[in-house]
Amino acid sequence: MLYRQKFDTFIRVYKGKGVPDVGYISSKSDFGDRVVDAVGAVFLKALSRTGQTLEVLTAKIAASFAGVDAAVLQKDVFDFYAMLESDGFIVSGETVAELDRKDTRFSYSAIDPKTIKEDFTPVILRAEKTTQEFLDEHFKGKPHLTSLQVELTSRCNERCIHCYIPHENKISDIDPGLFRETLDQCRDMGLLNLTLSGGEPMLHPRFPDFLQTAKEYDFSINILSNLTLLNGETIAEMKANRLSSVQVSLYSMNADIHDSITKMPGSFEKTKTAILQLIENDIPLQISCPTMKQNKDSYVDVLNWAHEHKVRAITDYIMMARYDHTTGNLDNRLSLEEVEAVINDIIGHDIDYQVEMANAGIEQADKRDMGDDIACGVCINSLCMVANGNLYPCAGWQDYVVGNIKEQTLQEIWDNSPKVQYLRGLRKKDFPKCLSCADRSFCAMCMVRNANENRDLSRVGTIGDPLKINEHFCKVAALNRKIVLDWKEKLHHG
Repeated sequence: MLYRQKFDTFIRVYKGKGVPDVGYISSKSDFGDRVVDAVGAVFLKALSRTGQTLEVLTAKIAASFAGVDAAVLQKDVFDFYAMLESDGFIVSGETVAELDRKDTRFSYSAIDPKTIKEDFTPVILRAEKTTQEFLDEHFKGKPHLTSLQVELTSRCNERCIHCYIPHENKISDIDPGLFRETLDQCRDMGLLNLTLSGGEPMLHPRFPDFLQTAKEYDFSINILSNLTLLNGETIAEMKANRLSSVQVSLYSMNADIHDSITKMPGSFEKTKTAILQLIENDIPLQISCPTMKQNKDSYVDVLNWAHEHKVRAITDYIMMARYDHTTGNLDNRLSLEEVEAVINDIIGHDIDYQVEMANAGIEQADKRDMGDDIACGVCINSLCMVANGNLYPCAGWQDYVVGNIKEQTLQEIWDNSPKVQYLRGLRKKDFPKCLSCADRSFCAMCMVRNANENRDLSRVGTIGDPLKINEHFCKVAALNRKIVLDWKEKLHHG
């Protein structure tokens, strides 16, 4: 019998100083994952993308367990892999052809194809905690970098009116040597998720090569693109890669409205055609439809069109200022009255949101929002990097440079950067207004939204103030809370 990890399954073994290793396996087809102990980590590490017999696998594992009876070990290995197979992480078979036949991949022909993770609470082996909580406790609060977003080029062929990156700064391509060196360091740190973005990443002449390179490192790949430059070569490379998703923005099913937002005539037809090509080729796709003044009356058409094609689509009425603290793009942000209409529409038609709000339990807020809890997730498990090697906490916060990979290693920046340490050390008690706010269950602290809209005049340069609360989002949270409470009251009275 041969055993092999599935095409879209990823395995990592995380090591910590003075603590046992833990193994991690995740499936991008159904967004499931498992954390296992040090013994399970050895069993996981023996697996590969090539079929191996139980005897070969047991022999590899036996090197870590001297003196263990061979028959007992083989039985334990068999049981462990049987569990993984029943949970959809690996396949077994007598021949390679049988493995291939069982190794089902993402397909839009499925009744309900999953194109985005809906439940972000993973199933954890031997622990009633989220994956991140488990790993944080296991490694005694020492964060592990698991996700990196890399800007392949800052250039973009669209001029989106709401973009938080000033267009005059979109001028650089990443050097192929720097890209590979970055991936080398990511592999050494056990990185799992790699997002390729821009600008428009397909403007980089080496984009297909970068996809192929990323595959060599066995990363789970996400792509952020407007898809207007999609071609046959790129589609072929996408199909060969282990893509978790391609995320694209579609603003309206009315071409004039979509093109008025991108400022690129013909962009709607190009993006729509590309989306249909990805669906035809069974490439996982997510559609994002940010809502602004221009499309507030037509964004629902995008959600309905996506639903018809079995594509997960989400809308977002949140818009933040540019990272250079200019706020001209906010002229397109919805007013509170317009936000109210969108929220009412969402809670009236989005079943997932209704379930989330019905189960939210506003009264539970005090239990969740403890002062020593992390205020914002930046620098806990992810970073972003622009084409020149500068690293920053999250998308949109490019003026807050925490280091440059040309000057220090990624590991050194992650462990020792003063700015990383500062952000990582912030807690909810550092935002006392938020901690005592009745609307906190309907608002997630976002320091980049604070910083981009609030320039810190006490410092030299263009750095923003992440601690200064953005009042606009406070008002949105209060509005959201009122609408949900009214909706619950109506449900209660039938």
